[in-house]
Amino acid sequence: MIEAKVKEIIGEEPKAFPALGSYVSVKKVGNLIFTAGQIPVEDGKPIALGKVGKEVTIEKAQECAQLAAFNSLGALKTVLNDLSKVDEVVKVTVFVNSAAGFTNQPAVANGASDFYVKVFGEKGKHARSAVGVAELPLNVPVEVEAIISVKE
Repeated sequence: MIEAKVKEIIGEEPKAFPALGSYVSVKKVGNLIFTAGQIPVEDGKPIALGKVGKEVTIEKAQECAQLAAFNSLGALKTVLNDLSKVDEVVKVTVFVNSAAGFTNQPAVANGASDFYVKVFGEKGKHARSAVGVAELPLNVPVEVEAIISVKE
C-alpha cells in the first residue's frame, strides 16, 4: 500500500490542506490530476521561511520540497481516496524562493523528485522544471505542483 510507504518515509499518512484562495487544491481532467502549488506546511505552519541561499540552506530547502511533495499526495487523496490508483508522476514544477545570485534550484527540487521516486519507484520518475522566483506565498522557500496520471 502506497500510504504505508509514505508513512514509513515521513512518519504519517498524507492529509489535505485547504486552498489558501479562490481555487481548488486539485483538479482531475480525464486520467490526469493537477495539483495546485503545495507548500511545506506541517501542523498548519511553514517549517521554514525565507530565501534559499540567504536565510534557508539548500538542505533545509530540500526538506521543504519533500514536505511540499508529501502534501501534494494529501491533495491527491481528496480525489483518489487510494494512492495505489496513481499510474505515474508525469511532471513536477518546483518553485524556489531564491536569494539574488542563487542558481542551484535543481538541487532543491531533488527533494521533491527523490520523494516521488521513493514512494512510487519507477513510476515516480518525471519531467521537471526547477524555477527560481523572487517571492512565494507566506515567504515559504519552496512550492511544488505536480501532474499525475491515474489508472482508470
